Amino acid sequence: AVEGAGAFSVVLEIVAPETAKMISQAIQIPTIGIGSGKDCDGQILVTHDLIGLFPWFTPKFVAPEANVAEQIRQAARAFVARTRGG
Repeated sequence: AVEGAGAFSVVLEIVAPETAKMISQAIQIPTIGIGSGKDCDGQILVTHDLIGLFPWFTPKFVAPEANVAEQIRQAARAFVARTRGG
């Protein structure tokens, strides 16, 4: 139905991987997965999630590769200390 309506792709966000695989196999247009397993035609991962910019909210399907939020806090504290110190 979506292909007939002119869709050029479908985004599957937090769809069970088995379901995403079935959808990907059933339609001719690309599926783009966001936390929907490896069988989608493409994958999206939000940079903020990947680098740990917001540690108070990390989607369950993300494994952050860095803790940029903590590095930013440390840099800001160092700047404040240096500025106040002289």
